[in-house]
Amino acid sequence: MYKKILLPTDGSKNAEMAVDHVFRFGSRSGAEIIILYVIETPRFTGIRSADKSELKKSLESEGQKSFDRITDRLNSLSSGEECEKQIKLNFQFKEGSAADIILNTIDEENIELVVMGTSGKRGFNRFLLGSVAENVVRSAPCPVLVVR
Repeated sequence: MYKKILLPTDGSKNAEMAVDHVFRFGSRSGAEIIILYVIETPRFTGIRSADKSELKKSLESEGQKSFDRITDRLNSLSSGEECEKQIKLNFQFKEGSAADIILNTIDEENIELVVMGTSGKRGFNRFLLGSVAENVVRSAPCPVLVVR
């Protein structure tokens, strides 16, 4: 079974829907679950330095709130369901392009499974914004479970 599972999150409800799936996989094997929150610094282009600093602090705060919600959910699941083995949580903040950071983390951490949510964007919005999940699915060297 999987020993290292990556759960990328942007704090959205779609991303947090993946938590139940991560628990199912992780609790069977006692996996380490790396929860990754990426601050998209390429979007900071053209913003004044003082504003960037405030924006970064705000995004870090959102990342911490997301981690707290995920931790609460995992604790709730482990107390409500039979947990075969103890899971280990590791939370990471990183900066850069989300898809690139996720793919780099897969390599650096020897990730065996990625479980992630998708925004469900379609058409022009998806074209403009790109799809992090799609980029990861296409490029990851390990299985990727996309939850919608």
